[in-house]
Amino acid sequence: MSDAFYIVRSATTADVAMLIELRAFLLDGTDASYSSRTPERQARWRAAYRGWLTNHLGANDNVQVLAVEHRDSGQVIGCATGIIDARAPTAANPNGLSGWVQSVVVAPQWRAQGIARQLMRQLLRWFDNREVATVVLQTTPDASRLYATLGFQTSTECLLVRQVRPS
Repeated sequence: MSDAFYIVRSATTADVAMLIELRAFLLDGTDASYSSRTPERQARWRAAYRGWLTNHLGANDNVQVLAVEHRDSGQVIGCATGIIDARAPTAANPNGLSGWVQSVVVAPQWRAQGIARQLMRQLLRWFDNREVATVVLQTTPDASRLYATLGFQTSTECLLVRQVRPS
């Protein structure tokens, strides 16, 4: 997919450093429970994410990491990750395939220009092409309206999280 000033493409290992910097907008110093609030924790998730990206980019059919590249500068200005998880089948999801959307991020100076929407449309097509009927994501209040326009609804299920903090 492309627009006048950017293209959405699969991320490559050459994008890893910028993918980490973009994800930092979500993971460093926010009020979220998963936020890293110390330099040590920031360094830890960054190193782990670098390894994860290196192992998954182009090597796993169940992971799609998208990058948004500015046409003129070649700079990566946005990203999104889709992951397909095989779960036990249900009546609503007979093949058990569930999609998970993570880290939809656009650099602050490029926000509110339709980039996140294009990322999501491309990820949703990727899920559709793999017969993934259920797609889940966690959102911020600022992004929830975008996801609602793409068909996402607040779940009526009670989601509980057990998260062991790394030492």
